[in-house]
Amino acid sequence: MKHTLSVLVENKPGVLVRVAGLFSRRGFNIDSLTVGRTENPDVSRMTIVVDGDDRFIEQVTKQLHKLIDVIKISDISAEEYVDRDLVLIKVAAEPSQRVEIMQMAGVFRARVVDLGRKTITLECTGHEGKINAFEESLRPYGIKELVRTGKVAMLRGSKLSGDAELTGRRKDGE
Repeated sequence: MKHTLSVLVENKPGVLVRVAGLFSRRGFNIDSLTVGRTENPDVSRMTIVVDGDDRFIEQVTKQLHKLIDVIKISDISAEEYVDRDLVLIKVAAEPSQRVEIMQMAGVFRARVVDLGRKTITLECTGHEGKINAFEESLRPYGIKELVRTGKVAMLRGSKLSGDAELTGRRKDGE
C-alpha cells in the first residue's frame, strides 16, 4: 500500500541528503519526494511517498525520528488530504495539430506555457491519475520531453500535517 508521509525538517543544508541516505542505506525505495519551505522559513516540509505495509512504515518512521533535523513525521494516508502533481510536457505540434492539442489541454485544464515552431509545451496540475491520463492522451502526438514533480500534499480542513513551530527545539540548533 502506498503511504504519504509529511515530514517537517529544519531548513538547513544537508537535510535532504541525510533523509534520502537513510532510505538508500536500508534499501527502501522512494516513489516520490518533494521538499520546500513552509510558512515558517526555518522549517521545510518533505512529502515522501513510499510503498509498504504498516510494519515497513513504522520502521521508516522510527529511523526518520533518529535524524537530528527531523521535527515531526505524519503518515497522512489514513486521513483526508489534498494532493497535487505538476507535469510539463513538450509535444510535437505541426500547425495543423495545434488546435487539436490545445483542445485536449482544455479538457484537462492544462495551459500552454511555450509555443515553438514545431512544439507546444503544456503545464498541468492535479492528482496522479489526472496527470497520467493527460500524459497518455498526448502520447499519440509525440512527446519530445516530459518532467514531473513529485506529490505535494496536506490534510484537508483545519487539521495540520505538522506543527509550524520548531517544537522541542531551539532555533539555534542547541
